[in-house]
Amino acid sequence: MGGFFSVASKEDCLFDLFFGTDYHSHLGTRRGGMAVYGEKGFDRAIHNIENAPFRTKFDKDMQKMKGNLGIGCISDYEPQPLIVRSHHGTYAITTVGKINNIEEVVEEIFTKGNSHFLEMSGGDINPTELTAALINQKENFIEGIHFAQEVIDGSLTILLLTEKGVYAARDKMGRTPVVIGKKENAYCATFESFSFLNLGYEPFKELGPGEIVVMTPEGVKTLLTPGKDMKICTFLWVYYGYPASSYEGISVEEMRYKCGAKMAERDNVTPDIVAGVPDSGIAHAVGYANQSGIPFSRPFIKYTPTWPRSFMPTIQTQRNLIAKMKLLPVHDLIKDKKLLLIDDSIVRGTQLRETTEFLYQSGAKEVHIRPACPPLLYGCKYLNFSRSNSEMDLIARRVIARLENDNVTEEVLKEYADPESEKYEKMVEEIRKELNFTSLRFNRLDDMLEAVGIDQCKLCTYCWDGQE
Repeated sequence: MGGFFSVASKEDCLFDLFFGTDYHSHLGTRRGGMAVYGEKGFDRAIHNIENAPFRTKFDKDMQKMKGNLGIGCISDYEPQPLIVRSHHGTYAITTVGKINNIEEVVEEIFTKGNSHFLEMSGGDINPTELTAALINQKENFIEGIHFAQEVIDGSLTILLLTEKGVYAARDKMGRTPVVIGKKENAYCATFESFSFLNLGYEPFKELGPGEIVVMTPEGVKTLLTPGKDMKICTFLWVYYGYPASSYEGISVEEMRYKCGAKMAERDNVTPDIVAGVPDSGIAHAVGYANQSGIPFSRPFIKYTPTWPRSFMPTIQTQRNLIAKMKLLPVHDLIKDKKLLLIDDSIVRGTQLRETTEFLYQSGAKEVHIRPACPPLLYGCKYLNFSRSNSEMDLIARRVIARLENDNVTEEVLKEYADPESEKYEKMVEEIRKELNFTSLRFNRLDDMLEAVGIDQCKLCTYCWDGQE
């Protein structure tokens, strides 16, 4: 995924920029970066954060960098922010999103005279550099940002730092958020709404889909008004969003309580305890327990002081190892118990299968699994939710392919997405058997969307139902 924070202040902005960016560490995997503009011009620092926290890597930079304007990012893949010199002048840029048509856009730019792009260590072109190249084709930043968002297939939210201010542009369909905060002598723009609260800012406004603003120490000016259509990622509430955040006025934590309660209303098992897979399943489990009256418990604890998040390594075997090593069983809460376990989702199923196995090994009688969202049938086209090379990495798709003898069409997938269909029931049962759960019941899409509480037409549900 990736996150960002930016500041436009009448005073030095480094303290706010440092801690505001750090508050996005749950969204990133590999790189962190900050760029500022002050009396000495532009300054930038980028570090690898795979094995150390953002604060540790950037502590020295915070002490020496100075400026009243700045942008920072936590990136899941590409190094950024980038500093670019063009006919617009010098600027720094960071992006969040996913560009599916990189090769086509690159070839088009080459035909217009762009000489080269610098490859990253993996051989890919940096999407943020590509975005800058698109912006530079136009006469001004407003036209350039709008042009870049129209050309790319996927999603693109942008922060752009100039000598005079910070441009913030939300993705044209609003798939990721941009929130503006305000305090005396400063404004900030951020992905996560909670990130500025402890820094003294108050909520000022949330950008609409495709809206472009410029932020200076004196104020925030809208340069391009928002569009009417929105497709914000529903998975932000289910999993990615931090519990203290809100999107479109809807609290992440409260949504998860409601989500769990909806699951409890439809369930028919009577376990001894309800538990959530740390950390993203916990709030869903609290909602389930409150609604059902079944006690909430923590039969295993995540060891957080040194182990990173399990999705951070790009190699799946490393992810699996970390997921296993950081979960510690509490045997007295497991032995001879019937457990109902809630996770945010089932993607490949590998980690949840291993978790279930060690619960059995620790003496659990039964392990009932309740994912907080429907089966994932499609790889995300719009955000870097996963860098899987194939939709066949999704356990639901593998099971469907097996049931259909590899003859999987869009019409067939629609049947499997319908929780009232026989095909859906067969798919769920096959997943249950493959992962060795006592029982398996996914949350329904309609219940999950009701827990969010905004119009369904404004929510992206592509990964569950293929609807764009």
